[in-house]
Amino acid sequence: MNEAEVTLAILAEGRGERMGKPKGLLKIGDQPILTYLLRRFNWHGPTMLVTSPGREKPPGAEDFDLEVVDPVEGKGPVQGVLTALENSTTEHLIVASVDMPLAEREQLLWLIEKIENKSGLMIQHQNELQPFPSIIHKKRAGRPLSDSMRALTKIPNFAVIDAPKHWPQEIWTNLNDPADLAAFQDLTGFRIQ
Repeated sequence: MNEAEVTLAILAEGRGERMGKPKGLLKIGDQPILTYLLRRFNWHGPTMLVTSPGREKPPGAEDFDLEVVDPVEGKGPVQGVLTALENSTTEHLIVASVDMPLAEREQLLWLIEKIENKSGLMIQHQNELQPFPSIIHKKRAGRPLSDSMRALTKIPNFAVIDAPKHWPQEIWTNLNDPADLAAFQDLTGFRIQ
């Protein structure tokens, strides 16, 4: 399998209450965060943006092949994953999050390499589950029993595997509040607003 056979879905449906605005509205430098992510991933397969009611068409949405909207607002990332799976035209779906701007193409390709016959994969880094990025098989995944991303790992034949030790710590940077934005700016030198 190669990336042309895998849809890349980026979840951008959150309200960003701690951030003070929806994360899909952030800009890195002079470009929308969504455009920044697509350029960073340089994905050669289908791309999908997952938003929620009332937050459709954020800046950069036009760069995706498809935008889909969660049926209900405020149900969290599992709903975004389910919405993406329902709308994916490929058997496999890689799910990334708008608030992890330092994840790289390397992680996505590694997930494709490791999925084999599993229903899905999540990464564990330093004994902590990292839900994003992850890869899920559309037909094998089924529906999780709760709204927790951890619930996906309970689906039969879903695996959690350790991240390679050479991956940099920065890829797990998560933008949740203004302090995270300041730390990201210090780390990268990119102005973020």
